Order: sequence, then structure tokens, then C-alpha cells
Amino acid sequence: MNEDPFVAHRRLLFTVAYEMLGAAADAEDVLQESWLRWAGVDRSRVGDARAYLVRVVTRQALNRLRTLSRSREEYVGEWLPEPLLTSPDVAEDVELAESVSMAVLTVLETLGPPERAVFVLREVFEMPYGEIARAVGKSPAAVRQIARRAREHVSARRPRVAVDRAQQQSVVERFLAALRTGRLQELMEVMAPDVVMIADGGGHVAAALVPVRGADVVVPLLARASRVVTAFDAKAVWLNGAPAGRIEIDGRPAAVSLEVEDGRITRIYVVRNPRKLTRLDDMAELAR
Repeated sequence: MNEDPFVAHRRLLFTVAYEMLGAAADAEDVLQESWLRWAGVDRSRVGDARAYLVRVVTRQALNRLRTLSRSREEYVGEWLPEPLLTSPDVAEDVELAESVSMAVLTVLETLGPPERAVFVLREVFEMPYGEIARAVGKSPAAVRQIARRAREHVSARRPRVAVDRAQQQSVVERFLAALRTGRLQELMEVMAPDVVMIADGGGHVAAALVPVRGADVVVPLLARASRVVTAFDAKAVWLNGAPAGRIEIDGRPAAVSLEVEDGRITRIYVVRNPRKLTRLDDMAELAR
């Protein structure tokens, strides 16, 4: 029997939904809703199943985004995307790895739902403007304008320096080693002077409610964190297509992603909200 198109394209559909929502649990809900709609479709009337399914997932994700917007406005502290455990293979597709990085997903949060959908479908999945127009319910001309504005918006805010994965891996390992020892000098050496740390506890665990800025503040805070707990461990993992860290604080996990420039850390993303870490042991399958 031929494989159902939904099953065949599931990795792609999950990636579309995740990049639009920044949350794996919400992406899975969107896929479930999309599957129910697909199950009721007359397949003989569907010419291009892949394009049709992307349209369905996009519309469901847009609906979910609008529903989530209020809850995210009321979120306690900083909101960060849900980290995904990925294989090193994801990094081989440079554009895919960048599009699911914490840095880019955080920037995408600053776009409105239509702008985010258009950006993801055009810049990541290279869909034709006409197809995107059908997915978001706008004219091709309007989609072109939205795509241009969204591209400029993201370009002005995303990291400007492409980092070699080997360099990223080296910096991550130095950072985690310094965390384990809690040595201020070792941490200071790996930080840019203007480093920014953003933490997401969601009101469920202790976390800074606003970004912490400057190595002179970030470094003592991190060094102290590893000393005042009963049990602390840190290991390197691959998250969202890049080398990153998984930290265990008194048995509770946290995910740490880094932005690196010129061999130093410029931004630290720490996800401690336990509701966003339930899939940290499950390898995510992404595709475009």
C-alpha cells in the first residue's frame, strides 16, 4: 500500500507548525487538528498533497497563534521557544538549522501571525507567493509586500555572524566546564562584555523576569547558581540544530542555548519552565 501523504510529509508539517508557534506541544496539536481535516478530504480532488497539507497546517497554526497571543502577553517573565533535542544531522542543512535556532525563533515572536507565516513559508520552505497567498488568505501582491517587510524585520534583529559549528561546540564545552567548577575567571573568558542572558521559568521555577545584561552581572550569577544547589550537572547536547547544554539543577532540567560571536558568548537562552522541557529526551524529526 502507498504511504499516506500526511504520514510521508509529517516531519515537514511538524517543522512548519513548530516554526510558526515556537512550541512543540502546540505544533503537535495543530498536526492532530490538520489530520482530522485531511481524513475528511476527497483525495481525488487534491492535486498536490504536499502543498495542500502545508496550507491546512498553516491555517491551523495561524488560528492557534491568535488564540495564544493573549496568554503570551500575560506570561510571567520572558517567553522563550520550547527547545528541541535534535541530531547533529540537522546542522547540515544550514538554512533549516538557522530557522529553528533559539535566536531566530525569538525574533519571529516579534512578528504578527500573518507576517510570521509568510516569512516561514517563503524564506525557509521557499514556497511560491501564489501558494503562500492561498495558505494565508491574501493576494499574491500583498504576500510579496508582507514577505519584504518581514524579511527586513528579521534581518535587522537576527545574529549577523555565521558561526562555524566546531567553534560553537568548543565554546559550549568551555562554558559548561566553567559552569561545573563555578570559576569566575573561566566564565569571564568565554563571555562577551555585553553578553545578555534571557531566562524562562514561566512562573513555575526561579528565573530572572527580565534580561540580565553585562558579563559583570551574568558571570557571578551563573557561578553562584552552581554552588548554592545540592546537585548540579551540565552536559553538551544538540538543541534546535546547534551545540547547546543540558543542565540538571537538584534533579530539575534546564536547556541552555548560546549565541557566539568571535569565540565569545553574546547571548544566553535558559529555559527552566518544566512545561517546555517534557520532550527534552525525545529526538525531534525536522525537515523542509
